[in-house]
Amino acid sequence: MKRWLALLAVLALVVAACGDSSTDETTTQPPADTGVTDTTAAPPPETTVAEAEEFVFGMILVGPQNDRGWSQAHFEGGQYVEENVPGARMLVVDKVNPADRPGVTADQVARDMIDQGAQLVFFTSDDMKDGALLAAEQNPDTPMIWSSGDSAWEDGKDYRADLANLGNAMGRMEFGKMIAGCAAALKSESGTIGYLGPLINDETRRLVNSAYLGVRYCWENYEEQDPATLDFSVNWIGFWFNIPGVTLDPTQVTNEFFDGGADVVISGIDTTEALVRAGQRAAADENVWAVPYDYEDACAEAPSICLGVPFFNWGPTYKEIAESVIAGEFEADWEWFGPDWADLNNLDTTGVGFEFGEGLTEDELAQLQEFVDGLASGDINLFTGPLNWQDGTEFLADGEEASDFDVWYAEQLLEGIEGASSS
Repeated sequence: MKRWLALLAVLALVVAACGDSSTDETTTQPPADTGVTDTTAAPPPETTVAEAEEFVFGMILVGPQNDRGWSQAHFEGGQYVEENVPGARMLVVDKVNPADRPGVTADQVARDMIDQGAQLVFFTSDDMKDGALLAAEQNPDTPMIWSSGDSAWEDGKDYRADLANLGNAMGRMEFGKMIAGCAAALKSESGTIGYLGPLINDETRRLVNSAYLGVRYCWENYEEQDPATLDFSVNWIGFWFNIPGVTLDPTQVTNEFFDGGADVVISGIDTTEALVRAGQRAAADENVWAVPYDYEDACAEAPSICLGVPFFNWGPTYKEIAESVIAGEFEADWEWFGPDWADLNNLDTTGVGFEFGEGLTEDELAQLQEFVDGLASGDINLFTGPLNWQDGTEFLADGEEASDFDVWYAEQLLEGIEGASSS
């Protein structure tokens, strides 16, 4: 029975891809039932791009392509490829997760995209691990990128030398989270800061650790306060965004942080509930602030109380990958790309940026910029010991600097953080 259901799901994907029914997705033409969407309207016959000149690529998103967060950042990265690579055309499926598309897996979507001509496929969530690995196994001649993960990292724990067509790309958001943490410390009056977490894994632990280190450094060095007076806690909702009946409600968790004395909430989820709720409470004369995540323009939801947003800028990296495929030079590399410190928010060069928020005063902006300059120069390296894990065991000895491996595979939250280190 399960095999018949799986077969029916795959057939539905293929048949629906040829159909023409509308959904609630924001696209430039009506998407098919499967969600596979061509983002460029078909040109008239006399202007059709020659098949040899066209480059089709697929973009598989875990959430809505207009979520003002993680998925929209990837979607706009794909648009950047379309705008900057001649002949590029993107196929899109968003909301590829068990709640929104039950029975539809990432590998099935990839197969459908390849059938429609995709020469490169992007899997844009850690949650797509199984689908990305399976699709790479089943389609060895199609280059693919799993945007996170370590399957192409020779020194990583899960290296797959057999998957010569699957690379990894991820931004060094650790820097963005450190800046977010510093902004929170500069603004907080209570020293009580909440972190709205998604699910628990190596990635989310290392980002919480980075935010905490930014908070602690700036609380001590700019606010001249004892780090022991900080109250930094994380609460995990259970997924990258709210799924009613499955996850905790991020709006409710945000309220709990504020009700518990926090005056700043840093978001680690894909969507903007923390900022929206902070804006509502600030409108009722509460002295509260928030830091959203992922998307350059996320502060627009409540600009006056936004302290800034650390964001991913996937376009330049995705463009380079597309060009390597077109040139026949694609290699399955592991790329952990960082900010362009010379021009942090240059969308043609930076991989990770930080858009400063209206909620910061001029003095706070100046101190935050000083912190950023220290990160850029290397004078500030927050992953330097002594640092302990949450259970008191040593992470880094006094003066020891963490390697990429140490940071990437965060075993626990750091000592000083309240909240669970494992599910």
